Amino acid sequence: MFGWLHRTPGDSGGPVGLLLCQPFGYEAICGHRGMRRFAELAASFGMPALRFDYLGTGDSADLAGNVEQLEVWTQNIVAAVQELRRLTGVTRVLGLGFRLGGSLAILAAERCPDIAGLVLINPVINGRRYLRELRAQRLAGTLATSESQNGAVDCIEVGGFSLQSATLLRLAALDLETIVPPRLSAGLLVIDPPTTPTARDWIAALQVGRVENHAGPYAHQLLPGTVEMLMTDPQFAVLPRALLDAVTDWLAAARTAALGSAGAGAGAGAGGRQGLATVVPMSALRLPGAERLPRSRLTERPVLLRSGVACFGIVTEPGEGDLRRGAVVLINVGAEHHIGSSRLYVSLARRWARQGYTVLRFDLGGLGDSETRAGRADDEVYPPAAIDDIRVAVDYLRARYGVGEIVLAGLCSGAYHALRAAVAGVPASHLLLVNPLAYYWKDGMTADDMHRALEVARSLEYYRRRLFSESGWKKLLRGQISLWRVVRVLVQRPLLPIFAACRDWGRRLNIRLPGDLAAELEGLAARGVQLSFIFSRGEPGLDRLLLQCEATIKRLDSQCRLHVIDTADHIFSRTTARLRLEEVLSTEITTRNAADVRAVLPDVAQARNRSQQC
Repeated sequence: MFGWLHRTPGDSGGPVGLLLCQPFGYEAICGHRGMRRFAELAASFGMPALRFDYLGTGDSADLAGNVEQLEVWTQNIVAAVQELRRLTGVTRVLGLGFRLGGSLAILAAERCPDIAGLVLINPVINGRRYLRELRAQRLAGTLATSESQNGAVDCIEVGGFSLQSATLLRLAALDLETIVPPRLSAGLLVIDPPTTPTARDWIAALQVGRVENHAGPYAHQLLPGTVEMLMTDPQFAVLPRALLDAVTDWLAAARTAALGSAGAGAGAGAGGRQGLATVVPMSALRLPGAERLPRSRLTERPVLLRSGVACFGIVTEPGEGDLRRGAVVLINVGAEHHIGSSRLYVSLARRWARQGYTVLRFDLGGLGDSETRAGRADDEVYPPAAIDDIRVAVDYLRARYGVGEIVLAGLCSGAYHALRAAVAGVPASHLLLVNPLAYYWKDGMTADDMHRALEVARSLEYYRRRLFSESGWKKLLRGQISLWRVVRVLVQRPLLPIFAACRDWGRRLNIRLPGDLAAELEGLAARGVQLSFIFSRGEPGLDRLLLQCEATIKRLDSQCRLHVIDTADHIFSRTTARLRLEEVLSTEITTRNAADVRAVLPDVAQARNRSQQC
């Protein structure tokens, strides 16, 4: 398993440590920054904290087959408690669990007497109800099911994260109201959202000792913040002050009680924000190698890159004695940390390492586990210094591993940063650009600015359908759609091909205009850079690319390749689409023969037709 240990200032911690138990799936991605903040604050007042990834999640090793994940993850928590004690010398551990992680923390506390107290944020009380919540997401198109031949559900997939059939059976039987938690000397605090106080009856029964006369220091609070922290896109996720204060006050009181009145001040830190954990143990994670070389083992190592701030990354290396090819740099998707959407980057890194590539997936400054530059906000999707961070990453790979060919790859904003870095002269042999939404970005722009530009770039067929759509007219009459915005789009959109043609003729006359994407692609091709664009069908970024660069892409022929994947959403959250994407990307980086590439990828005209049909 992979984890972050947040030590106290000067390693002056007392006898109590904190273990964070993350939620399941996309909630863990949304809450990554918030959980890091909790760990930093705990360490700042003298409580060493460990946050970690369960097996099969995040940066930890994968789980194979139909395993019962709840049992595995409960065992992982017990193992993490023992590791926290070994690393820091604490004698008692407090647990902080979020959603499903809170339920797992209760199960682990039954087995592990070293857990002295728990704080649970909106825990899953009833597993059957939780499964209904997951299945309800089918209406939003975020859940896929896989059925066996007899019709039984083998697994469900929510936002790209799977629960296996054995796990579904265990989860359906989970009901914390039938579980009496062990006597926790530091007590139990449960925080629920005011709108869904699911733990109220359970805690009320414990408080009055109705459950087997098991009275104890149990508290229940209703505070907003769960949705904002765990169910909001990482770019916009926040950790509400009331939630933060309630948890840190409880942890501080529990630590003080453990220290006793005589030592209440011992080991107390200076307070304030800790930044990154002070120690990054450079231990290696050993993973299975390629099937053809069963004794070969991949190696994953954490690294800190110095680019004005400390940028965190993980390098996946091929096994000893394996074929060594070039290197790949994977760049953040939006404000998500280095595992990528649906853990895509972890899967790609390990797959490509088995094919001989050294792969670095890292967090730009201000994202994930990297530090934030002074004067900049956390979780900036398009930080101005991204090119500097990428340049440092490339230089590190070239110096440390001696690689010549380096591929820059990314999804959405990661694709944008890869393109901008290459245009700025960062040495790269190949760009893998998946679903870029923006091709230009100025500091101070907002997401609304980008979406307005993308709206204009959409195909005319899209607007014809909206024009004759009953739902579209209802939204317009309710004032949910700006009439001026519609008029502006319908006026501007037909002019875009004219502007593109003028730019094309200007290039032929050696007149270069600002924001000329086609000229930039030609410049990259002249430097020998291979270009691969991969889009989900219907992506507005594809429309914009073809409007500006269709003629250029045709002229560049095999040096600039384009692929459209059907039935895929923007982040490839479904397994079938994600596997197809992995196949296309793997073909792109391993195939240099133009004829072979053309045989597996559609031509530009076909891609354009598919886009307009959507």
